[in-house]
Amino acid sequence: MATNSNIEWTDATWNPVTGCTRVSAGCDHCYAVKMTHRLESMGVEKYGGLTVLNNRGQRHFSGKVVCHDDALVIPLQWRKQRRVFVNSMSDLFHRDVPFEFIDRVFAVMALCQQHTFQVLTKRPERMAEYLNADDVQHRIARAIDAIEVQRDIVALQERWKPLSGVWLGTSAENQATANERIPNLRDCPAAVRFVSYEPALEAVLFGVPKSAIDWIIVGGESGPGARPFHCEWAESTIASCRAQEIACFVKQLGSNPFRNGRPLLLKHPKGGDLNEWPKHLRVREWPAGLCLRLTDEA
Repeated sequence: MATNSNIEWTDATWNPVTGCTRVSAGCDHCYAVKMTHRLESMGVEKYGGLTVLNNRGQRHFSGKVVCHDDALVIPLQWRKQRRVFVNSMSDLFHRDVPFEFIDRVFAVMALCQQHTFQVLTKRPERMAEYLNADDVQHRIARAIDAIEVQRDIVALQERWKPLSGVWLGTSAENQATANERIPNLRDCPAAVRFVSYEPALEAVLFGVPKSAIDWIIVGGESGPGARPFHCEWAESTIASCRAQEIACFVKQLGSNPFRNGRPLLLKHPKGGDLNEWPKHLRVREWPAGLCLRLTDEA
């Protein structure tokens, strides 16, 4: 958990689950693997035994996934309003996270109406299965009853479909994952649905109307061995978002950016300094009318 996050589109992170497994090419240089190993090396028990070296000496998640009941109460202790990235170090909808535990996570989010929770998954098919189960509202209601807090609670049915402070998103690094995952995301009730096009590994056409997706985040890969990011991919996404009235947030150009087929030399190691970007890429918009557009264009 971090009360302050360096991730540009959130304020804090909350990790009731640790550990994960690879699901697609977007996982290949996962920052969470490196951070998990670092925390494990520092003796942080929560992250112990979650990474291994393969036969080529590359570090990956071990496949062990752990749910942490003691971490569930953390957002209940935050009074100041904030955007909270849920499971920045894992995936809430990993197959080894029981629905009963997810019930408790959603119960905490329902109780914390002062916050906005951003749930990002590479497994939106399981998220859709969970949220569309006939008994999900009753299960979450029971989980709320089991949390012993002294506060007034609005009836769950008054804020369900969607929970007013829950944003649900999926990652899509290429056209294949976008085609596979976005339809599942569209099946999920949420205050905001968003797509994280990061790390962007190829050009993607987002042929979705605003009624289906509210927000698209764009970002190039960073860190050692970062794969190329072409600025034209961001340009195309910005244009598509504007045509479909979808908010667009360009997070970073990555550590290996190209423009017009040539390397774009940037000082910032992650390509995250907007002042170094072409002006038309300086776009950081928020969904639901919360817009900060850093560009000279109208």
